[in-house]
Amino acid sequence: MATTDSSDEHKQLHVAMFPWLAFGHIIPFLELSKFIAQKGHKVSFLSTTRNIQRLPTLPSHLSPLINLVKLTLPCVQELPQNAEATMDINTDDIHCLKKAFDGLQPEVTRFLEKESPDWIIYDFAPYWLPPVATGLGISRAFFLMVNAWFVAFMGSSPEDLINSSDYRTTVEDFMTPPKWVPFPTKVCYRKHEASWMVGNISVNASGVSDAYRSGMVLKGSDCIFIRHCYEFEPQWLTLLEELHHLPVVPMGLMPPETPTNVGDEKDDAWMTVKKWLDGQQKGHVVYVALGSEIMVSKTELAELALGLELSGLPFFWALRKPSNSMELPNGFLERTGDRGVVWTSWVPQLQILSHESVGGFLTHCGWGSIVEGLMFGHPLIMLPFLVDQGLNARALVDKQVGIEVPRNEEDGSFTRKSVARSLSSVIVNDEGKIYKANAMELSHIFGNTKLQKKYIADFIDYLEKYRQRP
Repeated sequence: MATTDSSDEHKQLHVAMFPWLAFGHIIPFLELSKFIAQKGHKVSFLSTTRNIQRLPTLPSHLSPLINLVKLTLPCVQELPQNAEATMDINTDDIHCLKKAFDGLQPEVTRFLEKESPDWIIYDFAPYWLPPVATGLGISRAFFLMVNAWFVAFMGSSPEDLINSSDYRTTVEDFMTPPKWVPFPTKVCYRKHEASWMVGNISVNASGVSDAYRSGMVLKGSDCIFIRHCYEFEPQWLTLLEELHHLPVVPMGLMPPETPTNVGDEKDDAWMTVKKWLDGQQKGHVVYVALGSEIMVSKTELAELALGLELSGLPFFWALRKPSNSMELPNGFLERTGDRGVVWTSWVPQLQILSHESVGGFLTHCGWGSIVEGLMFGHPLIMLPFLVDQGLNARALVDKQVGIEVPRNEEDGSFTRKSVARSLSSVIVNDEGKIYKANAMELSHIFGNTKLQKKYIADFIDYLEKYRQRP
């Protein structure tokens, strides 16, 4: 990659950001945009009109440097009107959203031609973008807001693997650690999760496979930026570099700052939640949140609810789901009302996790949620569903920072008894002491603001040093 001379390194950069249409991706890209703007650089944040409108308000001192660029998502017959993010649709329709996303290529290309940013930082989905940026002389980076083991588990690009003995095509292939991982690990998929991986390598309704998307994005990039750090599982970063022959630039874990004030309406919500938390026994509340993307079935929702009830523990459940999947068991709210809260609107997650009454975090194991839980030293009760979540759970069980809720190996189902036993094991029983101690130990990495800010500073230096010559 070309570099600038030292006199150019501190000139203002123009960085374009282009996340996939899921808020679990959009928000980390926005956080990264803020870090870049804090250093005085200009950012163009590209997403669809409705997603831009749903973003949190930018800090007033950064908004002049962050240009929110509204793109028009092409209509696709299979998608509901105004569906512009994964949270607007069922999981089965996500590939149709990718088809619409691919229709953004002409508009994104026109933007790059007109604005000529120094960098374009993108997600896994726009496999067509690296060649466009290359032709325009724009530096290109793949930003992984997930951890290193997920991409390393996939191996090198599909083209490199497809004719080799390492190419995996069956469910069983994904149920053991890959041959190319040179160190001991328990990171692999369960049978019910591996079916998703087999689907990942198949052509879907968008016209290409997800594996092809990621492979072409990696192949066309100058480097990989990743939400990871050398102080936590560094061997995966090294393996990622070796597999893809690209510089891997860790950006730290990007722990969010706990807001001191969050706006009048949200402050009111927090005061209501805080009053309830203040009345609970220290270290006994289970915080339950399965992220904004997970669509649980009616059966799963019922077993989770009845497991919380059976555990006897106080709980705060952030249940932000479409109404059709929020049918809680009859009488559940009445029976648990004296010790539990089911909260269905915006939730002040960071403030809740920072409260001393919280003793554990029941999570879907999205990487962002793991970072937030461990930055406060909370042991995890893990209930993974999709994509990287199962691998994350295996890695963290190995670190003994919590336990995974047992599931049926064949179909992935879980029971109220397995939920209740898992909660008791972590929050109440003696065995939970080791999980709490190890989670608290990791908080010295995950919550180390000074360390993580150093990673961001080094990342900005990299942007300045390795932009293309004008």
